[in-house]
Amino acid sequence: MHEMSLCEGIRSVIEDQVRAHDVERVKRVRLEIGRFAGVEKDALSFAFDVVMRGSVAEGAALEMIDLPGKAMCYDCMETVEIEERLSPCPICGGGKLMPVAGDEMRIKDLEVL
Repeated sequence: MHEMSLCEGIRSVIEDQVRAHDVERVKRVRLEIGRFAGVEKDALSFAFDVVMRGSVAEGAALEMIDLPGKAMCYDCMETVEIEERLSPCPICGGGKLMPVAGDEMRIKDLEVL
């Protein structure tokens, strides 16, 4: 389950920010997760609760924000939103698409005390 290691990375970032900004407690963590990131949200939520135990983010709410998948179509030269990596272009129906967004996962912000 790679969601556990993702949460360990999130905890590391949180701990760095807590030290840098003299934060007492983290109440909410908002993550942006791309459609193609390969993250199982239920597993991530479970792992988040487990990994945050004993940290300043213990009991913090985890909010996941979905980001769309986007690709550049080399047939019509448009950047389009796609549902699946191998979807055809919704504008021209072409199949020569290069994904340009949707595989990212990042901490958008932290709500702190």
